[in-house]
Amino acid sequence: MANNQAKKGIVIDYDAIANQESFKSLVRRKNSFLWSITVIFLSAYMLLPILTSYTTILHQKAFGEITWVWIYSAGLFIMTWGLCHLYVAKANNFDREAKAIIAEYENGGGRR
Repeated sequence: MANNQAKKGIVIDYDAIANQESFKSLVRRKNSFLWSITVIFLSAYMLLPILTSYTTILHQKAFGEITWVWIYSAGLFIMTWGLCHLYVAKANNFDREAKAIIAEYENGGGRR
């Protein structure tokens, strides 16, 4: 993309884009989402070794000879896939918003 811009003689003022309120809002929402999903992911994963090492909660039988640790572990795989799908959906939305911000800049909305 940079090569196409250089060939066309387009000069992009990245500081102007970064100063647009719409860009700042997008960055805040994106960072909020990413930190939230990271905390959820790490908390769920770190809880497994803590619960298995320091408590006996997950050592109880759930179904026949299957203990809760196996169910929790399987749930981590399901959670990982779910968070990946959620991330992709949100990233696509963020990409659409970024394109709108670039269009706003190109239409003179962010230029000084």
